[in-house]
Amino acid sequence: MERLIFGDNQFFGINHMSEEKARAQAIRFQSDAAVIAVLDAALAEGVHAFTCTTHDRIERIADHVRAHPERYRDFHFYPGMPYAHKYANAVTEDGMLGALGRFMPGEGGVARLMRGGLSLARGDVEGIATFLVDAEMAMFAGLSTPVIFLQNVLVDLLLGLGAHDAFRIFDAHVRTRYGAEPGYMTMNMPHLLPVLERLGIDNPIVCTTINKRGFRMSGGIEAYVRALERHRFRCVAMSVFASGAIRPEEAIDWVCQQPNIESIVFGASSRANIRATRALVARHWALDEAEIAVAV
Repeated sequence: MERLIFGDNQFFGINHMSEEKARAQAIRFQSDAAVIAVLDAALAEGVHAFTCTTHDRIERIADHVRAHPERYRDFHFYPGMPYAHKYANAVTEDGMLGALGRFMPGEGGVARLMRGGLSLARGDVEGIATFLVDAEMAMFAGLSTPVIFLQNVLVDLLLGLGAHDAFRIFDAHVRTRYGAEPGYMTMNMPHLLPVLERLGIDNPIVCTTINKRGFRMSGGIEAYVRALERHRFRCVAMSVFASGAIRPEEAIDWVCQQPNIESIVFGASSRANIRATRALVARHWALDEAEIAVAV
């Protein structure tokens, strides 16, 4: 993984502290061109990894990257799935079988309907799970996806339900079908890590909220720090600025002092802000500027 990973919340008007800022961002990034301009700015600043949902607009961004292979030869997508609204809308518009057909364009109509439909009919959990992963990954065909994340909305739901075998299924399928590293996003990292260890998932990539205020950190800061010290995993810190509630210098200083953090996910709307965050991380991790773009 790269030290710095660019996030997509700002592109979809997501701000957990301010509805006003969220609306302003949604208006600013109504066009794909506006999104692409910021991604190009991140790439120019040496930030080569982009973690994103599988929103329909991301499919168009993926098409743009595919159409310009030389420009984006060092650019990596880190998809996060599932994007639940997409499935709900598709079922409403096209029905269950129509939705299955929509999300599996690469397998041929009969094959994809049979695969998804039979899994549903038989209650085949593994078949359904792998089908959904493949449905989400179709938009990234031919692109670099070295890490594929399971979104926190599903990770934390599975944790609460005790349906832990789904993590094993996801892990195996991502590795074998895509040759990628599976990752897990969560708002409950201290609870997730022991579960992954019991499943035999060694040294997992876990993307979780880490910030000085304890914002969206289930169990509190102390539980997170203990987990960082005691468990073997690769931590990707997100929400480090607590949606703007912590000054950048203070936020980066604190998170870079925590043990076992390998990468930071951040969002920004301008090249100046991207450059400023990059410089802060390099300084507080005592890295050369060039090392920010090097995978760890």
